[in-house]
Amino acid sequence: MKKMGSETEVKLPIIDFSVVELESNVAEWESVKSQVHKALVEYGCFEAVFDEVPLHIRKAIFFEVDELFNLPLETKKLAVSSKPFRGYVGPIQLYESIGIDDADVYEKVESLINILWPQGKSSFSKNLQFFTEKVSRLDRMIRKMCLESLGVEKYLDEHMNSTYYLARLIKYTAPQTNEPKVAIAEHTDKNIFTILCQNQIDGLEIQTKNGEWIKYKPSSSNSFVVVTGDTFYAWTNGRVHTPIHQVMMTGNETRLTVGLFTVPKPGFIIKAPNELVTEEHPLLFKPFVQSEFMKFLRSSQNTKNALKVYCGV
Repeated sequence: MKKMGSETEVKLPIIDFSVVELESNVAEWESVKSQVHKALVEYGCFEAVFDEVPLHIRKAIFFEVDELFNLPLETKKLAVSSKPFRGYVGPIQLYESIGIDDADVYEKVESLINILWPQGKSSFSKNLQFFTEKVSRLDRMIRKMCLESLGVEKYLDEHMNSTYYLARLIKYTAPQTNEPKVAIAEHTDKNIFTILCQNQIDGLEIQTKNGEWIKYKPSSSNSFVVVTGDTFYAWTNGRVHTPIHQVMMTGNETRLTVGLFTVPKPGFIIKAPNELVTEEHPLLFKPFVQSEFMKFLRSSQNTKNALKVYCGV
């Protein structure tokens, strides 16, 4: 999105997590931590270079995700859930998805895959569980860095133990036109963190604080996008940014993404630590349960400011 004149192209910060033994290398950890904090305060997201998911695994997953979405609609609809954004959702315009709770637990993945492929598809379950296991490690490093940067690392165990992982497999159908089409409208994520992995087709756009749109293009085959959700924004009492983003599609190629969503466990109360509530940073949100907020969201028309409407002080 280069612009005429003196303005330069705005890009997401790129942070390299592929340092060997990052967690035990104090100097490197502090360096990466500083970059993460700065990126989440300024942009609410960044590109993470993380090489623990080999390229052949990524390719295999996207091949199988493509196979999954090519199943008959009546088969995909067998993946049902009473919870929002789980099971099969779609098709909605260019978008369809399947959400899997506890995607780091092989049996949970396998039970859903067996509904879609009664004859079995063990390679899919193994690949997705492996992907989740590796990417959840990236999530935990990022969250640890955040809590250390904010001086609230004493809450680390409680914070880590209060969450689980939802994997969402997403297909954006090619619009067959060069006129940009909305595949996912402007929104903020409602969870704690989202880590996205895409195939080679772009479309994600992220809005900066000053209203500019960044058209995201991965810098390497080992890239992931990390996005802050409203729940972490509330937990940090607004110390990080949560960005509006959307997906715009053009052309005749299908976009596939695998997203790992860090979600609070049912019943866990989201409450900003006392250390983050000060005269300079007064409390923004009353304590809330994220699953109750999601129910409210289903009945609310105002999704952009839904958290403020639901439990704003």
